[in-house]
Amino acid sequence: MATPFPADHPLLQGAFEPIRMECDYADLMIQGELPTDLAGTLYRIGPNPQFAPKAPYNPLQGEGMIHAFQIANGRVAYRNRWVRTRRWALERDAGRALFATANPRDHDPAVVGIDGQGAANTHILAHAGRLLALEEGNAPIEIDSRSLETIGPFDFAGRLPGNMTAHPRIDPETGEMVFFANFPGRAFDGSLALYTANAEGEIVHSIRIRGPYPAFVHDFAITCDHVVFVVCPAALSLERLMAGGPPIAWEPNRGAVVGVLSRRGDGEDVRWLPAPAHMVWHLLNAFDEDGRIQIDLCQQRAAAFPTADGTPPSEPSLQQFLARWTVDLRADGQVSVHQLSDVVCEYPRMDDRHAGQPYRYGFVAACGGPGTGDPLHRAIGRFDFQAGEMQLWRAPDGQAVSEPVFVARSGATEEGDGYLLATVFDERRNASHLAILEAQHVEQGPVARAYLDHRLPAGFHGSFVVANA
Repeated sequence: MATPFPADHPLLQGAFEPIRMECDYADLMIQGELPTDLAGTLYRIGPNPQFAPKAPYNPLQGEGMIHAFQIANGRVAYRNRWVRTRRWALERDAGRALFATANPRDHDPAVVGIDGQGAANTHILAHAGRLLALEEGNAPIEIDSRSLETIGPFDFAGRLPGNMTAHPRIDPETGEMVFFANFPGRAFDGSLALYTANAEGEIVHSIRIRGPYPAFVHDFAITCDHVVFVVCPAALSLERLMAGGPPIAWEPNRGAVVGVLSRRGDGEDVRWLPAPAHMVWHLLNAFDEDGRIQIDLCQQRAAAFPTADGTPPSEPSLQQFLARWTVDLRADGQVSVHQLSDVVCEYPRMDDRHAGQPYRYGFVAACGGPGTGDPLHRAIGRFDFQAGEMQLWRAPDGQAVSEPVFVARSGATEEGDGYLLATVFDERRNASHLAILEAQHVEQGPVARAYLDHRLPAGFHGSFVVANA
């Protein structure tokens, strides 16, 4: 018999409480005017344990569930499915959690030594006709884009030997997907593996890069000519772990390091350039500009990891802000950091047709999150890099928003001409809805909402696939 989720765990209750069912809605109730030129599917993914997890619970390793909103002919349909990894199947058969989410040494004896194929819970995107569920510690899981049924691990015809980042970058000019693996081959030496898959989904370039030190690297960026890593001092130490300390610790004295290398290089040309100590989870974009590389990202003054002696970070230091890091390749690679806005924000997205290029607009989930006393974001923002201004739509009281995903208006050529799609959790209804906003008029709020009768547990990332793309 299934047991209740712990009532005293903040990441298993409220907006984070898992749902226990898979379901289909053929036609959601819509409020407002659904744009007639919006056609395709929004996929979102996040942790949704099917059973009360073994303590302690780490949501970064909660089993992934996909939520799909299909928009067509003035209607919105919805479907959700768990990603059926080996771990999911073993736990379903057992009727309880077997895999620990915080420490593998706490796995149930029945699954010790078994590869559970990961959580598959962080990001979901399409490339070369395949829909991939991603989580940085393991290989992607291929998903059927219509039924959401799990096809299985995808290794690029044997060219991917292990794990892959949850944040690959797709070049809008070439259709190439560039991605990396942190700790490739489970070698905890700070190395990174870098891959390029062509528009047909075949890996055509792969190299190994020696990193500055073993660290947790979640995201990266590309420009037309370069690959950019921001390595932050969230440092990994197996020796510290064996001594009973935290495996990942915040070590600000190391400073951050920016790695720059050629898109087509062999890795020997990588330059590691010192930068002020910040924690960066997500990068918005990067581009080349007159001998400099501009990197836009969300930064924190400290990571949510303890220091080496176990001291937790101060809450205010965890607040995240949009910033631009400038790497001057003409001045010995000097890195300067400039905060762009005082609005607390995370989950930065853009008009992906301009990825790796100079651009004007970024979109964020804002007003909440780490360090604010509220784990949820309460607004959607559009930052105008030309004007230096953040435009906000604040959700009604008791509502929280997801990462906003930009979708270009059909036939549009101007950057930012389109829509933002986000899910909204209503605490009073204990249910969620899909919100659609005009990307150039965010402050006016949703032009349409499509309502569910249940909540979508707070998740991470998603993407939109245009119909017939």
